[in-house]
Amino acid sequence: MIYLLEDDQNIRDFTIYAVQSSGMDIRGFALPSDFRSAVAEAVPDVVLLDIMLPEEDGLSVLRWLRENPATKKLPIMMLSARSTEFDKVLGLDSGADDYLTKPFGVMELLSRIRALMRRTSADSGSGEELLESDGISLNTARHLVTVHDTEIILTGKEFDLLAMLMRNQGIVLSRERILESVWGYDYPGESRTVDVHIRTLRSKLGDAGNAVETVRGVGYRFQDHHSDTTEATE
Repeated sequence: MIYLLEDDQNIRDFTIYAVQSSGMDIRGFALPSDFRSAVAEAVPDVVLLDIMLPEEDGLSVLRWLRENPATKKLPIMMLSARSTEFDKVLGLDSGADDYLTKPFGVMELLSRIRALMRRTSADSGSGEELLESDGISLNTARHLVTVHDTEIILTGKEFDLLAMLMRNQGIVLSRERILESVWGYDYPGESRTVDVHIRTLRSKLGDAGNAVETVRGVGYRFQDHHSDTTEATE
């Protein structure tokens, strides 16, 4: 079941119709209070969340979901007319897994929803994996990241991004490959999403974030500082 919190009736009706036509179940809510009540009764599989809302804004609802143990790892996609990089970073850094700007196409919306659902399914069936390098430790089963034994709080996508980079240590990964693997889709022009996540990931990792290197004109790689680097990076 998908929950949609959107106060604009036209957008809400359009989104509900599109999702139902694809064979997925969805419930729409105009008010955060109604949405909160529904979540308390039954936790959905995915949440589509507008930012500009009556009663309280979507970022406040997002923080509430992330602070609730029952919905802490719930896949959440922001739907917003705010399209600046600052707004996207704010939404992602507040805990959203994805950010789609309005107006959006039906096919892209459905593709992103399916990608979130695939990630949830994969996470539920995966065993424990411990990745350690350059002071960074990542535990997939516990969804835990530490830097020099200090826990770092990452969003779902930041966690998946770091895991992919660490699994492929020393290998240069293109933005397109990262987008396809972590987000489950590849849309022209959307590689900017990767750049935004890399920037917030580095910031949260602090000095250890230097291990995530930019390879000019190609993409990114995770490089242990104790290893020799032969390629020019920025």
